[in-house]
Amino acid sequence: MSTTTDHVATVPATAAVRPTDQSARRRRKGHRSYATGAWNALALALAAVFGFPIFWMLITSFKTSADINQLVPQFWPHHPTLGSFREVLGDPIFRQDLANTFVITLVAVAISVVIGFFGAMAIARFRFAGRRVFVFAVLIVQMIPLLALTIPMSLLLDRFHLKNSLVGIIIAYLMFTMPYTIWTLRTFIANIPKELDEAAMVDGCTRFQTFYRIILPLVGPGLIATSVYGWILAWNEFVLANTLLLDNSKQTSMIYLLVFQSSPTHGADYGGLMAAAVLTSLPVVVLFVLFQSRISAGLTSGAVKG
Repeated sequence: MSTTTDHVATVPATAAVRPTDQSARRRRKGHRSYATGAWNALALALAAVFGFPIFWMLITSFKTSADINQLVPQFWPHHPTLGSFREVLGDPIFRQDLANTFVITLVAVAISVVIGFFGAMAIARFRFAGRRVFVFAVLIVQMIPLLALTIPMSLLLDRFHLKNSLVGIIIAYLMFTMPYTIWTLRTFIANIPKELDEAAMVDGCTRFQTFYRIILPLVGPGLIATSVYGWILAWNEFVLANTLLLDNSKQTSMIYLLVFQSSPTHGADYGGLMAAAVLTSLPVVVLFVLFQSRISAGLTSGAVKG
């Protein structure tokens, strides 16, 4: 009888607590939805602020000179034209500078990824004398401003007669792409358990077979992400190219934008300048869009799949 009474007595208490719990849960859910909406609104506002210069560059490249020079700004081209793009693409100097930029960036990134991958492999997998010093040196090089290294690099290349040459600028680009590649790939390789290497070698694989059958497939997304970001760094570089490349036939597209802006014939041609900027940025944007999923996988993986 006592058990029955206790059971009956506890039922109203439990029933009385449930509405309070549900109301508190609804309040927390409401606060969470308000916070999510506030963060989304802030993100949209920041996206609009940071994306407006890109939007303005795009619409200006399609405007006529009359529309660009109006006192009241037009937020959409009323008379869209491709004349600025035809003007820039018809310039042989722009085509040559764009080709130079492509060659310099491709070779610099390829060398950085190949050598940097083996360097990162050595740091992450082996213990040798001076390993900590080497890692510290790689980090220090990344911390030094590029502008501080420009004059020493210029004097060094001039001594070996490599200044004002594509080979010299590629060597100079390795100065900032190589440490970035080593430091980034080291993290991906270090996150792969060493037990996989040991298991593969126990099963009869050589060290080289372990490398290309185990480590290389797992580091694939990291290699793609590192290559794309290294490409962006090299493609957008201006200081070294402006200092080391003096011949117009060997300059990059970033220098072309500066020369175009300061030219007496093109100084006020803002439509042509924006068109050249769009065409210069387009390869990087296309590359990023093509490998977006791989980049996301590379940035979030760095570990074993499956």
